[in-house]
Amino acid sequence: MSEVSQETEGISTDRMLVDAILSGNQRAFQTLVERYQGMVATIVIGMLGDASEAEDVAQETMIRVYHSLASYQGDASLKTWITRIAMNLAVDTLRKRKKWLEWFRNSESEPLEEMTNGHQGDVQWEKQQAIRASFRQLKPQYRSVAMLRLVLGYSTDDTAEILKLPQGTVLSRLARARKQLAEDLRDFMYDE
Repeated sequence: MSEVSQETEGISTDRMLVDAILSGNQRAFQTLVERYQGMVATIVIGMLGDASEAEDVAQETMIRVYHSLASYQGDASLKTWITRIAMNLAVDTLRKRKKWLEWFRNSESEPLEEMTNGHQGDVQWEKQQAIRASFRQLKPQYRSVAMLRLVLGYSTDDTAEILKLPQGTVLSRLARARKQLAEDLRDFMYDE
């Protein structure tokens, strides 16, 4: 067993992990990063597309988590709280971008080959490429809701909590996102 896991082995719940970090246990923070880095990466890459920019936002997310941990109240789960930080940073990054829509429409920087194991002639690869292209064309407010609900599987309540939106707004934005995705992907829906 590694030194990190031995030192944080008894920390099974997120609350215990937070308490250990606040007590000065740096290895506990490393455990928190390992526990949530995949989720954070999924959020920021899904929102931003660009791998290098997403990496910066993911790192900034963990820095913010570390510096804000003392203010974590536990009203929401730690996962929800970290998701909110990641989503807010990603949305802020999108707002700062000039001409973000053109960039997304022309972006080839996502690791699509990794996701599809390089089977570029494959019909499945074409579907995945079309889904990603359509997803990138969603307006940020629709993309954030679609990312949380459709990709990460959050409930409507959790999505509303993370984005600090009324549930009705979440449902409306999700419906619009689904409608646009369905229109964009109409050719792929019935080909099997």
